[in-house]
Amino acid sequence: MINRRTFGRALGLGAGGAVAATLVGAGPAHASAAPRRPAGATTTTAAGPRGSGGFPPLKTVRAGLLEVGYAEVGPAHGPPVICLHGWPYDIHSFAEVAPLLAAEGHRVIVPYLRGHGTTRFVSPRTFRNGQQSALALDVIALMDALGLEKAVLAGFDWGARTADIIATLWPERCKALVSVGGYLVVNLEANLRPLAPATEHAWWYQYYFATERGRIAMEDKAKRHDLTRLVWDTVSPTWHFDDATFARTAAAFENPDYAAVVIHNYRWRLNLAEGEPRYEPYEKRLATRPVVAVPTVTLDAERDPFTAPGDGSAYRDRFTGPYDHRTLKGIGHNLPQEAPEAFARAVIDAGRL
Repeated sequence: MINRRTFGRALGLGAGGAVAATLVGAGPAHASAAPRRPAGATTTTAAGPRGSGGFPPLKTVRAGLLEVGYAEVGPAHGPPVICLHGWPYDIHSFAEVAPLLAAEGHRVIVPYLRGHGTTRFVSPRTFRNGQQSALALDVIALMDALGLEKAVLAGFDWGARTADIIATLWPERCKALVSVGGYLVVNLEANLRPLAPATEHAWWYQYYFATERGRIAMEDKAKRHDLTRLVWDTVSPTWHFDDATFARTAAAFENPDYAAVVIHNYRWRLNLAEGEPRYEPYEKRLATRPVVAVPTVTLDAERDPFTAPGDGSAYRDRFTGPYDHRTLKGIGHNLPQEAPEAFARAVIDAGRL
């Protein structure tokens, strides 16, 4: 296992890695760097705890349907990396990954997905949609707002799916891809067919969310806390996090649109909720299971109950470009937070494939 002190040396990137461990609360050059953006885009500092998990004060930018809240670490003109979280997680899944990458010269952007943290819908009339192409277009809009033509996209869970979609539909925007769990693009037709009982058991909360009981639970702060904490405990059985770590992330679930976006996401995936017509052309293309041609590193977490058997063989044919696959022993679902050095190294390596 590569530790923070030897990270840069192990990558052969010189002394930069030696400062990765001390980048938490980085100096003014990192904390106040303004993003490059086209005329008309605006970026402001959002209210938030300074230095939380190694992040400087959060920023916001108008991007499409959203005011996106995001963390930014690293030099403003460094090669960009966008890290995308999943459910039930938030930007703090990358609290240790981001400074490792920033120490190697990358501009690291970690946005809250729609319905999470400081990200807000611009209009109260916008449908609180959680379908996969909507989230992908959110990231494209964010890149446009920040003036990023291309970036390395890296994520897990919802974030991996979002990155996969951008890599397939807009490959010109994706320099390289790091995808935990491999090819996660949703196929609605395939989702009508039952899986093995043990696999279905791991998805228990999806079926709970299909009921009104599940929706009400997600809107209730105490029940939402207990439900998401249970998911953390069961999908990361070897990760010994403390209450403060969970509480830091659970604060992102207080977003007023959180329950609506989450419930729609899982109901849509089970063919129990309609999407929006504006996204139908993208969903039709995704239904064909398009391949990923950009350079890619896929990561499997051995102790993640959602990891497909076969050491990546189940989805290998979906990646046709330069490719590497790695399985992390003893690691659960929240791979970036459980194994930040391995995740950061995958990002570096993907950009070199």
